[in-house]
Amino acid sequence: MSVTFIDADVIIRLLTGDDPRKQADCQALFERIQRGDEIVELQHSVVVDTVFVLRSPRLYRLPKAEIAEMLTTLISIRAIRIHDRQSVLDALALYGSHARLDFTDALIIALSRQHHDAIVYSYDMDYDRFEGVIRREP
Repeated sequence: MSVTFIDADVIIRLLTGDDPRKQADCQALFERIQRGDEIVELQHSVVVDTVFVLRSPRLYRLPKAEIAEMLTTLISIRAIRIHDRQSVLDALALYGSHARLDFTDALIIALSRQHHDAIVYSYDMDYDRFEGVIRREP
């Protein structure tokens, strides 16, 4: 059986409605996914790309909390397969509730918390503010 992947542009069309015809097509797809008629794979990179585009001041300028809420709803659909779903959901919660935190850092924090005693090599001292994260400089 083949694997079906979903790209950021499909999610963006669904969430923004910037192209009503495409949004209707995407809505129909997500309704099939919601019913379990289709199963799709969602990569972390697609989530990162989607967050970046939706937040971009040159594009949609959506508030972080709104982005986190919308994507949490989508990622919670069981027929959307994503590696380490709980870490991605945790990252979205962190991202939506911390003004200075970008999504990539939120994902690293959430993943490192899932793997107790994980080390994050970074010069970014903002990691030090998060319990359960061990940051080291190279």
